[in-house]
Amino acid sequence: MSIRVTLDRVLLDRRMSLTELSERVGVTLANLSILKTGKAKAVRFSTLEALCRELECQPGDLLTFDEEDTADHEQVAAE
Repeated sequence: MSIRVTLDRVLLDRRMSLTELSERVGVTLANLSILKTGKAKAVRFSTLEALCRELECQPGDLLTFDEEDTADHEQVAAE
């Protein structure tokens, strides 16, 4: 996946558990876990907004684009 979720790093910086974040933003622990592990295929803007509000961060603090990973996927698809 070329979009990487860095929620674990932000949580570590904030000294907050995933369970605590789940309770604060009203998103299930299971859904946050899927997001944190990079298994999510999509994220709602309302969820992203709630996370950013609670974690006092910007969307770019939670999501990064890995251009090298994209090139790897394109190469595999071409083969």
